[in-house]
Amino acid sequence: MDIANSTAIERIARVLAGQRISANAEGDTLSAGQLIDARWQEHLNDALAVLKTLREPDEAMAEAGDPLIWEAMIRAALREHGE
Repeated sequence: MDIANSTAIERIARVLAGQRISANAEGDTLSAGQLIDARWQEHLNDALAVLKTLREPDEAMAEAGDPLIWEAMIRAALREHGE
């Protein structure tokens, strides 16, 4: 299994920034990498909201694995950001 080098919150914030900036999504910038690198932190509050929403797994997620482990992993990601 691959393990990410960046935090879950940073990765979510980068995806949200890319969605708004990149022409491959809803933005208008054709080569958005540098702009996303410069602006992903503007999306930290939205990223935190997404991660907080995921604290409780839905039925399909709970059936696929241990809900207590899932919750512990999400809470660890939130603690990493001081939540």
